Amino acid sequence: MTGVLKNERFLSLDVFRGLTIALMILVNTPGTGAKMYAYLVHADWFGFTLADLIFPSFLFATGNAMSFSMRKFREAAAVDFWKKVVKRTLLIFLLGFLMYWYPFLRISDGHTEWIPFGETRVMGVLQRIALCYFFGAVLVRYCSVKTIVWICVTLLLGYWGLLYAFGDPGHQLEMARNAATKFDLSVLGMGHIYKKDAIPFDPEGILSTLPSIVNVLGGYLAGVFIRKKGKTFETIAMLLIAGFGLYCLAEWWGLVFPVSKKLWTSPFALLTVGLDLSVLAVLIFVVELKNIRTGTRFFDIFGKNPLVIYLFSEIFFITLRLIPVNEHQDTFEWVSENVFQLLFPGSFGAFMTALVYMLLCWSLGWWMDKKNIYIKI
Repeated sequence: MTGVLKNERFLSLDVFRGLTIALMILVNTPGTGAKMYAYLVHADWFGFTLADLIFPSFLFATGNAMSFSMRKFREAAAVDFWKKVVKRTLLIFLLGFLMYWYPFLRISDGHTEWIPFGETRVMGVLQRIALCYFFGAVLVRYCSVKTIVWICVTLLLGYWGLLYAFGDPGHQLEMARNAATKFDLSVLGMGHIYKKDAIPFDPEGILSTLPSIVNVLGGYLAGVFIRKKGKTFETIAMLLIAGFGLYCLAEWWGLVFPVSKKLWTSPFALLTVGLDLSVLAVLIFVVELKNIRTGTRFFDIFGKNPLVIYLFSEIFFITLRLIPVNEHQDTFEWVSENVFQLLFPGSFGAFMTALVYMLLCWSLGWWMDKKNIYIKI
């Protein structure tokens, strides 16, 4: 098999996207009362954990989907293309912004007041997805595969150069003094920066979006290759070889430019693309070639309404953290510490809290799938 029919479906790609959403919810909602397993917690600054792979994987899946859907945009009139892409970009960005603004009101000195716009985070996960989608879509429409490869190289090397050229000398990779932090503060201002880290610093800031575009383009290039080669052992072998090669290159580059998810360093982008290629190869082998479908429906349900399920997971989690049960615990904390920590003390209890919450979000996806409700922007 040397080609792929236009309407051929790759269940493995749907499973990959669903797996990413499931893990994203699991990592974002750890139980309280005990520390979560270290590999499900983001690295403090330098380093790499399983949790650090999840967001780049979603960007990779976004690019992968482009390889199956962007052909119609190549053939469409320019006005239709730009209308579709700009509309989708703005909607996703706005949803992300409103999610961080939620619940919009707060109680201060016994009075209810609006949370000022000036105190609301502008950038974030969905905002980065929106920007990466926009630039990825434009490049896919107007550039050849070869040109896209060179753009990836330029973005990675250019970001490296920007950090060292404009960061404080000798402190270019420190959280407070790197070029990305300085740029975000100068453009967004202190009020719009993420403030739940050691210092005000936005891990999804403006400048660090540049190398994350490579994750989308990497997913697109992988999709183009898969469509061309089809469901074959050659496809799997080449994906594994490419994945291993990028992993080795990232580790070598990391000796002088460390891997950091929060700063989204260039080696981090390469490392995650390499790992995603390898995971995708395994899924194609298991799901497509060996036809093992056990458990695939579970992840496929996540993949059918990923945006809705993700938004629900974040907004409902925020809501639970806003409802007090007593002087010291909100609703989420009370359930985690008085139910799961009693049943499963320690890190396993924190994990089980997140797992059950993830299954709750899955149930929404299951209901929507049963009712044939699929919301796409």
